[in-house]
Order: sequence, then C-alpha cells, then structure tokens
Amino acid sequence: MSSIEATLEMTYICFETLLEIFDYKYEPTKLTEKESKSKLPLFVSFHKIKENKNTLRGCIGTFEKQKLEEGLKKYTKKAAFHDSRFKPLKKSELKNLECSVSLLTNFENAKNYLDWELGKHGIRIEFLNYHATYLPHVAPNRSWDKITTIQHLARKAGFKKDLNDNILNQIKLEKFQASKISSLFLDFLKAKKMDNFEF
Repeated sequence: MSSIEATLEMTYICFETLLEIFDYKYEPTKLTEKESKSKLPLFVSFHKIKENKNTLRGCIGTFEKQKLEEGLKKYTKKAAFHDSRFKPLKKSELKNLECSVSLLTNFENAKNYLDWELGKHGIRIEFLNYHATYLPHVAPNRSWDKITTIQHLARKAGFKKDLNDNILNQIKLEKFQASKISSLFLDFLKAKKMDNFEF
C-alpha cells in the first residue's frame, strides 16, 4: 500500500468544496506537508444515508495521479454535479450526505479475469472497446461473487450480450487496492464547530 492513507480531513476538503459552491464560508482544512506533496489516483463518492438506506448519489475518480488537494476538489465537483447517472446535488441534500475518499494503490495486471480477491482488490476491465471499473468495496457490499461482479461490470461498460468463455478470455483485467475513508456531513459540521449551518 501507499504510505499515504485516506483520512477524515480528506473528506472534509470534499465537503468544503461543496460549501464553496453553495456560497457558504468555512475554515479550510489543511493536509499534512507529506499529503500535500503526494500525487495519487483517487475516487470521490457520495451516498445518501436515510432511514438505514445507503444510496449512491455520485462517484467519479481517475487512475491518473493527482496532486491530492487539487484532485479531491476536482473529483468532488465531478461526483456531486457531473455524474451522468444523477441530477446535480442540491444544498438541501447535504444533511443526509456521506462522502467517501478512496486513494488507489498497488496496480497489477491480472493473469486472467479471475485473478483477484473479493474485498481486497478493485478491478478495471477492458475488452472489445468496452471498459469499466469497480472499487474494492463494491462487490462485497452487494454480496456478489467474482463472476457476478464481472457480469455487472460488463453491463456497466455498456456490453449488452451474455459473457461467453470466448469473451471472458479476452478480458484484460487490472487489479488495485484502495485506502478508503468515509464521513457524514453532519459529523463534519460538528468537527468544524459549524452547528449553525442552515440547510
């Protein structure tokens, strides 16, 4: 794993990026010097937490190394406002929002489409001009086995047909690991002593 681990402060920077867009003043969170100088691939995702339901609200990232603070801000905006699967985030939704930051590390080319571990690895597949990725937590959260995960990932990539052995064996799979942290917007407000926030 990378020596840089995902921290709560990184999720705070994501929430502060949203506050800036909604014209709300805040005291900026600072990364450590080591974190500030680091460049890593990363993903930012938002979930809506309501009545014990956890619903994806946006998730976008990159496999290109990013300066950490710039990358967090850039992909916060993309995940919150430019994920084509969802409408742009509204200020009123912040009260139920959870932010997750995943820093990606340890990239390896797999021997075949089954050469990865559930829960440990995220995967990126490429075949027949299709490509898509899942972060490490996706398959375990949905109780998928490896084959089911590959099938869903192919659908996510836009492939509509069945995956036969011929196609499965054409899949190029890259596996990777991630350091992930999540926090709730309401906990962020408490940590930053912003209890007077108006939704």
